[in-house]
Amino acid sequence: MSTMLRMKQVTQTYGDGGQTMSVLDNLDLTVDEGEFVAVLGPSGSGKSTFLSAAGALLTPTSGEIYIDGESLNNKDKRELTALRLQKIGFMFQSAQLLPYLKVEEQLLYVSRLAKLEPKEAKVRAAQLMQRLGIWDRRNHYPEKLSGGEKQRVAIARAWMNKPAILFADEPTASLDFERGREVVRMIADEVRSEGKAAVMVTHDERMLEWCSRVLHLENGALVEHKQI
Repeated sequence: MSTMLRMKQVTQTYGDGGQTMSVLDNLDLTVDEGEFVAVLGPSGSGKSTFLSAAGALLTPTSGEIYIDGESLNNKDKRELTALRLQKIGFMFQSAQLLPYLKVEEQLLYVSRLAKLEPKEAKVRAAQLMQRLGIWDRRNHYPEKLSGGEKQRVAIARAWMNKPAILFADEPTASLDFERGREVVRMIADEVRSEGKAAVMVTHDERMLEWCSRVLHLENGALVEHKQI
């Protein structure tokens, strides 16, 4: 079984009025293929910092991070950008779709950035849209989609580049309970279908049913929250 994410003694500190504050403090985490891990924590606990570090958007003060066995350490901005395109998928609180692209075009745009072969990209986009129930919306612009449909498109887009791991930042925050549960279930289904992994940051414990492991961010470190 492959390890999709490994964080070893990751620390992130910030200076504040002459004092140093640790947001992440020797944080350790391993996420293997097939795992969908939820990370809980109140506002201000460092969840966004954790996700930014894990997703190669922020270089931590110290520690080691590996995505699909590849170290993030000592990579320059260009190398980190290439790694994100090849190995990482992102979902955010709002779908953040491009308003001037139709649903299928949203996915193919990502494939061009990731330099997927065009014919392969068309097939992959079709498979994802069919699996996620948005095939009949493929020629619609985002303004014509419901909130749940937009998040389905965001899921498809996040998996489009065949990433090793998907990072989801409060992906249900803009949805009602039932649509939120549906989105989380779809992420879990895609983890199994793709044979990859996902990490979801959330404050909503009602969304944990489909997660394989639940952790809590406390005092800059991750601790087991409860077993699902």
